[in-house]
Amino acid sequence: MKRTQLKSYFPAEISFSKYIFFTGKGGVGKTSLACATAVALADNGKKVLLISTDPASNLQDVFDTNINNKGVAIAKVPNLTVTNLNPEEAAHEYKESIIAPYRGKMPEMMLRNMEEQLSGSCTVEIAAFNEFSEIITSNEKSADYDYILFDTAPTGHTLRMLELPSAWDNYISHDAPSDNYIGQLSGMKEKQAIYKEAVSRLSDPTLTTLILVSRPDYTPLQEVARSSKELSDLQIRNQWIVINGLLQQPETDDFLAAELFNKQTNSLENAPEVLSKSQTFYVPLRSYNLTGVDNLRNFFFSDNIQLIGEDIIAGTYESLTNLIDYLYVTNKRVVFTMGKGGVGKSTMAAALALGLSEKEQKVHLTTTDPADHLKFIISENSHLSISNIDPDKELALYKKEVIEKARLNGKSDEDIAYIVEDLQSPCTKEIAVFRAFAEVVKKADEEVIIIDTAPTGHTLLLLDSTESYHREVERSQGDIPASVKNLLPRLRDRKETEVIIVTLPEATPVLEAERLKADLSRAGIGNTWWIVNNSMSNTTTNNPILKARAKGEQRWLSHIQQITQDHMVLVPWQHEELKGDNLKIVLQK
Repeated sequence: MKRTQLKSYFPAEISFSKYIFFTGKGGVGKTSLACATAVALADNGKKVLLISTDPASNLQDVFDTNINNKGVAIAKVPNLTVTNLNPEEAAHEYKESIIAPYRGKMPEMMLRNMEEQLSGSCTVEIAAFNEFSEIITSNEKSADYDYILFDTAPTGHTLRMLELPSAWDNYISHDAPSDNYIGQLSGMKEKQAIYKEAVSRLSDPTLTTLILVSRPDYTPLQEVARSSKELSDLQIRNQWIVINGLLQQPETDDFLAAELFNKQTNSLENAPEVLSKSQTFYVPLRSYNLTGVDNLRNFFFSDNIQLIGEDIIAGTYESLTNLIDYLYVTNKRVVFTMGKGGVGKSTMAAALALGLSEKEQKVHLTTTDPADHLKFIISENSHLSISNIDPDKELALYKKEVIEKARLNGKSDEDIAYIVEDLQSPCTKEIAVFRAFAEVVKKADEEVIIIDTAPTGHTLLLLDSTESYHREVERSQGDIPASVKNLLPRLRDRKETEVIIVTLPEATPVLEAERLKADLSRAGIGNTWWIVNNSMSNTTTNNPILKARAKGEQRWLSHIQQITQDHMVLVPWQHEELKGDNLKIVLQK
């Protein structure tokens, strides 16, 4: 697609539907765009409700205000209310709504059993969708607001959330589950009509617009194409595309700016066909991070470039090669790359795997991310093997194993019918994927396991589910492999496991990374090293926008240096696409 085919994105001049969803690959600017759009519409006199359904939401950072799940009016933006659907709070309220009617009427042991059944990570997804459905089907909220905007989670989570209603519908539509069954789905049958209405409104083009946000780069554009098709398959076809962060033709003879402009242009010209078939807009690259109401208001109109001082202070930082040497010398067996979506976890995981394999270390690189970008980045070699945990494949294998075990144990046809029914629960997929994850980690006895994890929220759900995993397995008649029993102790052993946080030198990714570090600490999992990816610092540029961005990085680089006690790797921005042989570029000191 040519740059000239893109239209400027000015919300005040666009006719929107009632419900507006922002989605896309993590880190492309969904939250920034959703917040700036909400402010623009509110400033235009419209009553606006902005909601985050992202487990890793950072609305509080953008508005510099504590946001809750009940709705907070933004003082500097009359007409704007912001809500953050916190998954953990939603899960707690959802569990209590199911258990409360039975308190004082059932034995304490049965109540504890109910609480156990509601402890799985799937309950969090169900609870979040429950609140989302209540909002999108609320006639009261529809009457109170002109527009309701949703800042959704990264693509994989969003698609899962949108797929859940049909999965739940299939489950609920079976003959009524056994009367004594109370689990994650027990409160859903009575709300089936609400969920159907939510799906109906999502797929109604007169009510809902889904905006796919992308950067003008290869991987996010590929993700847009994949997401667009999957959303179309879900009957959600009123889709727009917004290309965020497009650098305009440089006015000065600056090598870095020219290379960035050429890289973006090439990515657009070779973009998937969906861009030319959809209504596609662009937003220019800005010199500042999008936090604070003033920046949100200026986002679509101007860039008030501010440089403090003339020179960018070049620092001395650890290289990716130094980190690879550390992993090799200390003989780490399990290595995670974690962080906010879109910061480059997959690329950094691939680079680490390549670096260790070049030391003739036997390495297995895998991903638990449903989007699976590894296949676009790196290929296997004599010392490096690669895999992806396919949720659908693992689910089919798990179901087959559970049913075969039941038959071998002499279960009656009635019992097997109940087990088959119970396996229809979407929660079963979490069990299957978690078991596969544990089996991969078990291979660390023979080779180094490098795990490119899913975005932060999903990763923590995966790790947290270790404690409640056995309850789900027991309920569905499955086995608990030794690999699962041994997993958490291994992850907590710092002699064996290294968790590397990947971030960008910007406010939101750094603040999100700090929250991740704290969450890992509460789970007993340590972190020492951070990788700061895609940095403009330590590069030479005279382009005003790029120089301002590089200058703005300095405070965050200093902040990370303090957090990590100098265990920080800086990876400069590269004009080449980091895949295949180009990965070796970041391995040079």
